[in-house]
Parts: sequence; C-alpha cells; structure tokens
Amino acid sequence: MSCIWIPAVWIPAFFALLAFQGFPARSVDVQRATDNITVRQGDTAVIRCYVDDKVSKVAWLNRSNIIFASEDKWSLDPRVDLVTKGQLEYSLRIQKVDVYDEGPYTCSIQTKQQSKTSQVYLIVQVPAYIYRVSEDVMVNEGSNVTLSCLANGRPDPSITWRLLNPSAETLDVGEYLEISGIMRTQAGRYECKASNDVATPDVKYVNVVVNYPPFIKMAKSSETPVGRSGVLRCDATAVPKPEFEWYRDDKKLSNMQGINIQITGTRTELTVANVTDDDYGNYTCVATNRLGIHNASVFLYRPGTGRDINGSASVCQSVWLLLLPLLLPLLLPLLKC
Repeated sequence: MSCIWIPAVWIPAFFALLAFQGFPARSVDVQRATDNITVRQGDTAVIRCYVDDKVSKVAWLNRSNIIFASEDKWSLDPRVDLVTKGQLEYSLRIQKVDVYDEGPYTCSIQTKQQSKTSQVYLIVQVPAYIYRVSEDVMVNEGSNVTLSCLANGRPDPSITWRLLNPSAETLDVGEYLEISGIMRTQAGRYECKASNDVATPDVKYVNVVVNYPPFIKMAKSSETPVGRSGVLRCDATAVPKPEFEWYRDDKKLSNMQGINIQITGTRTELTVANVTDDDYGNYTCVATNRLGIHNASVFLYRPGTGRDINGSASVCQSVWLLLLPLLLPLLLPLLKC
C-alpha cells in the first residue's frame, strides 16, 4: 500500500497542523472499534471506526504511514477508500486485499482535551496451494520411494497423503511420504491434499508404477478326445507386461500346422487342432520380462486318464505332506504290529 510515511514522534505535530488548517472531524468511540479482522486474500476488508459528534481531528494510519487525514486521502493506493455513513462512521475499506496489507491499522483522533487511538490488526488468510509435487514414479519392487508435496498458505496448510486404490485410507501427514521396500500392491495413484480451512483444499496426484517379475497365477490343462481341438492356457501377472513362449520336451513351439498360439495382454493360449495320440503330454508356458522369468506345466490328455485340469492334485499332495508329521505318531504303532 503506497502511503506517506511520517515518524511516530511527528504524529502529535501532524494533528496540530490539521487543527491549524481547520479540518473538521469527530472523536472516536474506542469501545466500538474492532480489535482485529481476518479476511481472505482477494476479498474486501472494512476496518470499522465509529465516532461521536464532538469536534476533533481524525486520521487513519498503517504503522507510521498516513492513509487518510480527515477526508483527505494521502495514500496513493487506488484500492483504499473511506466508508462514512452519516456522522458516526469513519471506516477504512481495502479492496482486493493481499498479504502485504496485513498489519496494524490505527484510527487516531485529536480533540481539544486529548488524543485517542484505536488499533485494529488486519490478518490476511491465503488458501492452501501446492506449488511443487513429485513427478510420476516408476521403480522396481523392493526399492525405497520418497514422494514430496510442497504447499504454501496462511495459515500454514496441513498435507495428507492417500493411495486411492483400493481403500483410499490416509497414509501419512506431512510434506514427504516415505515408502520403504515398496511392493506391487502399493502401486497406483497417490493423492496429496493441502488444506488450511480457508478455501477448498488443493489436490495433486502422483502415479507410482512398481515393476516386478512375472508370476503365472493360473495354468489350465485340457481334457480333449482325439480329433477335437484342445486349448491350453496360462494367465500371468507382471510389470512390465510379460512375453510368452510355449515349449514341449524342451522344444520351442510356434504357429505351425495344427498349432496356434495367441497372446492377449497377460494371457496366452495354445490351441492344438485335431488332436492325435502324439499330441498328448506335457506342455510348458514361459512368461518373461526384464526382471525375471516364470514357467508352469500344463497337460493335454485323453479323457478318463484322471488328470485335474486346474492343478488341484498338486495342492492335495501338498496338504498330505503337511499332515504327515501329525499322522506319523498314530501310524507307527500300527506299522509295528
């Protein structure tokens, strides 16, 4: 705010000059003046000062800067003017308030008997805004990750972090989010929110991609009679997306007469058309990316041979192996007999 500055010790002399020049004014009602005012950046502030009918000299000051002397404007700021309703109000209005307007404002009057002042402190609030946030991140599983989100505002904003998928629960509070040994389940869109209750919170986002080696989560065999088409399938999960290959007896298979290989995203299917006895057996699907490799065995078999196309037989075997230590003490007496 552009004003005319005078030393504080000159203020009594300033009012004496006003009195000499005969500017009319009124005395202030100190009890009706506001102690402080809080406004949001960009809004209009009206700093109230009420007076009575006694003859006096009155002025508005910002620290030692004269803004108004009676009805005369000393400030060069076009945003500033007086609000005078009748003879009882001598209020200061500041439009489009900014942070540099914050500070003390004094309504000062001079009567024949004494001088009186009423000081109002203007507090300018600024909505929270994020001025710097981490770029999108791509890391390998197990790495340490630090995300940053820097914000300003008055009062100082609170910063919270959330991973939007799947639960969107709050992860941490503060400018930095530390993730030690990040896992694939922690990949996704992270939300940084800065708020200070002045306005709607400011929100930014950081996308985190976690690379990890392939894992074949489903391998499906096929029970197919001679003369029909059999379909073998593998589903894998990996980042980056895996590449697939099919093998039989250590021999890499490709699209050729009777065999068709299709790859769609993270799934591959091998179709054997017009199955013959020679086609029955074990097939291996292999998923690879730059971080690793994983393979699984599937079977093309004749109906009635008893193979489980979903691999549950291997699960059952694992269960028996787990139960064996518990059953062994019960079986030993029977074996001795």
